[in-house]
Amino acid sequence: MVDEQPATEPDVCSAKGCREPATWQLLWNNPKIHTPDRRKVWLSCHDHREGLETFLGARGFLRDTLPHA
Repeated sequence: MVDEQPATEPDVCSAKGCREPATWQLLWNNPKIHTPDRRKVWLSCHDHREGLETFLGARGFLRDTLPHA
């Protein structure tokens, strides 16, 4: 008998309504409620990266953007 791995869905963009595969990780935290070393992650497709970075950056939450493998 062969063990079959369950099919996995690709990680998708965090933008509202988007179902495109994620190509970027936006690392962020809210300094009012998170410790300085805590990082939350939003995933982004190519098309939504700039908009999500702008949203997080305007609030002072964006810490880094990295490629998503």
